Amino acid sequence: MQPDGSADWLDLLNTPLDVSAATAFVTSPRAGAIDLFLGITRAEISPAGSELLALDYQAYESMALRQLAGLASQARARWPIQKLVILHRIGRVPLGDPSVLIAVSTPHRAHAFQACQSIIDELKKQATIWKQEVWADGSATWVHEQKT
Repeated sequence: MQPDGSADWLDLLNTPLDVSAATAFVTSPRAGAIDLFLGITRAEISPAGSELLALDYQAYESMALRQLAGLASQARARWPIQKLVILHRIGRVPLGDPSVLIAVSTPHRAHAFQACQSIIDELKKQATIWKQEVWADGSATWVHEQKT
């Protein structure tokens, strides 16, 4: 659930991500732009020819939440962010559902675009969140992102 009175909503959720709630959260009379990024589970075929069924996410939750807070703080130091949301699913995410949602509001669009892109790029590098591909043939493959 989003924090009362906070300008940041950071969370790991085992339920679908609510785009409408995130957009409403970042809406501000001082913001002329909202940028929204959704990372969606897409259909793929494994090297063995099996169809992707879903992605499973696991996280070192307390550390990941601290990392999300760090990403928010870094972004706020670079851009005039009014409000921001960083949400990531944990557990199983079926095809077509978002696994990550980032929303940023700023006075002007360029800053919203830049902040949103920076947050997702750094989240993929830094966050202690792991992804496993679940295939129709019953196999599963861990995805090894480049972490720094």
